Amino acid sequence: MANKFNFQLRSEDRRRPFPHKVIVGQGVNESIRHVAFKFLAYLLFFRERIQIETDVQNDNIPFVPDLAVLAYDMRPVLWVECGECTVSKLHKLAVKCPDAEIWIVKRCRADAEHLLAAMEKEELRTGRYGVVAFDPEFFDEVCGLIGERNSVTWYRGGFDPAEMQFELNGLWFETTFEILRR
Repeated sequence: MANKFNFQLRSEDRRRPFPHKVIVGQGVNESIRHVAFKFLAYLLFFRERIQIETDVQNDNIPFVPDLAVLAYDMRPVLWVECGECTVSKLHKLAVKCPDAEIWIVKRCRADAEHLLAAMEKEELRTGRYGVVAFDPEFFDEVCGLIGERNSVTWYRGGFDPAEMQFELNGLWFETTFEILRR
């Protein structure tokens, strides 16, 4: 782990009882963009037992998810990939994690459409994948604000409607995002 980014969390939404803080690691080959992806995905997909870059403790699954929720029997029920992800990996995840929701988080709609086109070309299963596409200006601004220590207040957000409202390091964000399916 190259760096660790500390996020002090507070939620004004009782449906999202975030922990007091979360630490997001930055791998040796990861950019601040990847940290932002993991953090935003954590906020968006938050649920009980969500973990960042956890060992799924299954020799048949040779991958580490950016975010995951494991059932009590240790089977993944949510798997989130952030940023770049190969189509081959997504195909293997669908096979090896048959019960998991599989999501990919992208910076913008163009990146999401490029991935979906590659998935269609490789004939990946339909009905197994969700893709979140952020507004690129919003995403770039968040990347520029993240420091080693961060303060976040969550107000609301979710998938229906696809929007987020939060404050990061004193700056208010209110944004929508797109959800695409394969």
